[in-house]
Amino acid sequence: MSGTFVGMPAFPRAAREAVRNTTLRGNLRHATHTIRDKRARAVAELDDWAVLREAGKQIKDHTLRHLDRYLVQVEEAVTAAGGTVHWAADADEANDIVARLVEETGESEVVKVKSMATQEIGLNEALQARGIHAYETDLAELIVQLGKDRPSHILVPAIHRNRGEIRDIFRSEMGEWGRPAPENLTDTPAELAEAARLHLREKFLRAKVGISGANFVVAETGTLVVVESEGNGRMCLTLPETLISVVGIEKIVPRWQDLEVFLQTLPRSSTAERMNPYTSMWTGTTDEDGPRTFHLVLLDNGRTDTLADEVGRQALRCIRCSACLNVCPVYERAGGHAYGSVYPGPIGAILSPQLRGTGSEIDASLPYASSLCGACYEVCPVAIDIPEVLVHLRERVVQGGPAVRGGNRVVLRPAKGHAAERAAMRAAQWAFTRPGALRTGQRLASRTRRLHPRTLPGPGRAWSGTRDLPAVPAEPFRDWWQRTHGGKGGAK
Repeated sequence: MSGTFVGMPAFPRAAREAVRNTTLRGNLRHATHTIRDKRARAVAELDDWAVLREAGKQIKDHTLRHLDRYLVQVEEAVTAAGGTVHWAADADEANDIVARLVEETGESEVVKVKSMATQEIGLNEALQARGIHAYETDLAELIVQLGKDRPSHILVPAIHRNRGEIRDIFRSEMGEWGRPAPENLTDTPAELAEAARLHLREKFLRAKVGISGANFVVAETGTLVVVESEGNGRMCLTLPETLISVVGIEKIVPRWQDLEVFLQTLPRSSTAERMNPYTSMWTGTTDEDGPRTFHLVLLDNGRTDTLADEVGRQALRCIRCSACLNVCPVYERAGGHAYGSVYPGPIGAILSPQLRGTGSEIDASLPYASSLCGACYEVCPVAIDIPEVLVHLRERVVQGGPAVRGGNRVVLRPAKGHAAERAAMRAAQWAFTRPGALRTGQRLASRTRRLHPRTLPGPGRAWSGTRDLPAVPAEPFRDWWQRTHGGKGGAK
């Protein structure tokens, strides 16, 4: 995965700084509560939502089980329609392919549709290093780019900014990137949107190369699908002479008919709309309309490694709706930057450590960036059991063990700093497999409960520093049962 966020501290330290920013917390609270309330109303309109959710899960699981076959089918269909398919094993290879394709056109500017895959691989930075300027055209991505910032939300990358901050960014930065903002620009949404429209229109009309991702790729026809709310995507997809699409291999769906499920669940889960205002679909090239040259870059970058994990692979079902972020109490308080990845929130906490591995401090900490409340699972439109994967990854961090990295089976070493946790789990395992020892320990804990400290000593202090230790009962359940029921049918 891209090194864009290398150097980020572990999640606990990054989050500690974020929660002290009252402006950030206010922005996040207002935005996430507004989005999730609207989403709940939109979902409630469908009596068959649970059926659609299960259908989406089944389609994605089926595709992942047969991904090798569908990838070949995509290549054949795209090629037959006049496109060219490129395969990228990692971020460096993908960036090199895209940069080379742009250089072959002789252009030094490109316009971009909002794309998580290109952010994941750090494409903008890679292009800049080769003298190619990439201009983001999504309004929120434009704000992030002009502000020399990083995205903090999957759907709304500038969710951490308020209108006043956006106005100031437009006033100070737009002129360096192209058409400047109006002199008397205010922070009203209409004026901000109009300033962005005028600024971007020049780039749309001038650019000869467009770069996009895709929400879905239909294997049977080679059709790519982009859903959006602003129309900037359609401008990027139709006006340039050359279109390059960078798409993760998990975005495939087998049949055109499968879209009817996701084009209902995605807009309601993301923007709380019944359907997206703009749903753009293209299949190869045509002489009469749209780009004359089309390239599809199929990106792995850790996805086949993730696919090899029977528990963790369900993260590849994700359709990037961001519903899990909007209900997560941790994300609401810490914001997206604390996750050190373009994939923040609950989905980022399980996706990034699988795509990048758990070798770095930030990635080893991400599975712990959750209260395990389960709200993310409840709203996920493809039923990803995020708490299950979080616990699975925590075990990998603490215990190490077999995994697949770079297509090879390896044995991971336990992450540093978890020796006390491993010792505690081994002690618990020993006690739970020896009923006599467990019973004796319970009785001893009950009889000495007045002497128990309120916080744990040593390494346990980090755990009890933010939690209350549960009170030990006056007697163990087994003893209570024996006493009140006289041992009749009692516990062994």
